[in-house]
Amino acid sequence: MNVHAPKPDKYKAYRARKKAAGLKQVRIWTLDTSRPGFQEELDAAIERINASESERETLIFGEALMAEIYADDDEADAY
Repeated sequence: MNVHAPKPDKYKAYRARKKAAGLKQVRIWTLDTSRPGFQEELDAAIERINASESERETLIFGEALMAEIYADDDEADAY
């Protein structure tokens, strides 16, 4: 028995099946919320946003827009 023989790559076969099914692998990077200092950086960023008048106006506009979109959805559901 050759212990140094290459092992079949089960992930290669898995990816080939997915690709044959018309799917594409996408890798997404996201913030590591368990990283030391993350919460402090987040709190500081939130504080900067809250202290900025232009950011506050942008947030108010976005919230009003979303409320309008959801109100339109509710009206559509009524029909």
